[in-house]
Amino acid sequence: MASLDEGWADPGRLYREGRRARMLLDAAREAAAEAVGCRADEVVFTASGTAAVHSGVAGALAGRRRVGGHLVVSAVEHSSVLHAGEVHQAGGGSVTEVAVNREGAVLPSGYAEALRPDTALACLQSANHEVGTVQPVAEVAEVCRAAGVPLLVDAAQSLGWGPVEGDWSLLTASAHKWGGPSGVGLLVVRKGVRFAPQVPPGVENIPAIVAAVASLRAVRAEAAQEAARLRELTERIRTRVPQLVPDVEVVGDPERRLPGIVTFSCLYVDGETVLHELDRAGFSVSSGSSCTSSTLMPSHVLKAMGVLSEGNVRVSLPPGTKEEDVERFLAVLPEVVSTVREKLGAPAPAAAVDEEDVLVVDALGKRCPIPVIELAKVIVNVPVGGLIRVLSDDEAARLDIPAWCEMREQEYVGEEPADGGTAYLVRRTR
Repeated sequence: MASLDEGWADPGRLYREGRRARMLLDAAREAAAEAVGCRADEVVFTASGTAAVHSGVAGALAGRRRVGGHLVVSAVEHSSVLHAGEVHQAGGGSVTEVAVNREGAVLPSGYAEALRPDTALACLQSANHEVGTVQPVAEVAEVCRAAGVPLLVDAAQSLGWGPVEGDWSLLTASAHKWGGPSGVGLLVVRKGVRFAPQVPPGVENIPAIVAAVASLRAVRAEAAQEAARLRELTERIRTRVPQLVPDVEVVGDPERRLPGIVTFSCLYVDGETVLHELDRAGFSVSSGSSCTSSTLMPSHVLKAMGVLSEGNVRVSLPPGTKEEDVERFLAVLPEVVSTVREKLGAPAPAAAVDEEDVLVVDALGKRCPIPVIELAKVIVNVPVGGLIRVLSDDEAARLDIPAWCEMREQEYVGEEPADGGTAYLVRRTR
């Protein structure tokens, strides 16, 4: 509130009001540096977390343009990082994506293999925003340091819980992720990193910056205690959802994960319908399912992990979440999923004909999760060792059919072009 009265002026001016604003800005920068674990003169405030990412990536690439134009990112980075990579690629640069395992984590060896003599910058999130998996930042930073490549860490999801470990070079974050006001981003550039700013600085929003740093200090003061409490609640969800709801896959690393995020995918349900039903029951959750997006494309994170995307539900527990709210969610979820499955199971199965000992399931024109539902209906009519050919033009089927096979211990043979879409081959093994 004091910053609203004292911080309205341009901190770059020499008159009295400008000097007062400068004092508030400097104090906020000192506090932010303490929370991050860096020097105050390494901290820059931006208009958003996205602006921090784009400024950090562009500035680091420009500062090291004599080295080369190669950028390395993980396949599960936030879209702001991937978009920054697309901008760089459109300008003539090159980008390499490092794959992740089924838990959504990169391997340091993956970065070691991706780095080249012309690599100017590497990027890695501290933790994933969709599934909560914590990345091995310190190990990757060591690999990058040995290769002489700076590492930019997107710490938006984790900075509220604690500083990012490791010898990283640049760091970005967003205030609204730790409960601060929207419109404030954080960019840290370590001394010694070649950096050429590509965006001219504007006048800082002093009241918002002060509020952002105050909120960061407040959540950090309770982070250890609250993290332990939320971990217990998310573990309760991870354990009980598969017990209460059949045909569910809980995704993300079970151990190395953020305290308040848990994600699972349900077979044979429409993610958008599940979200609407849970919203009506008073629960605001998110999803990475393609059927919740106008693009009908599955989440790039779930796709990179190779896990089920249909019926995906991402639950975020903010600080202060009550135990009774979690229990009520667990009580409501089974009926919601059962109702949606019943609705989706009402249509007649797709046409199936026996052609040369191959059962053909025509699911063209049908969106997730219908192709998988119809595959599950007909596989019981196929003898063990028999082959099913599922025809689909839904991009999500490329991810969900192999994931279903792994969950059901069936053999996914592969895919091949087909008229109007793609044919996915599945062999019954049990």
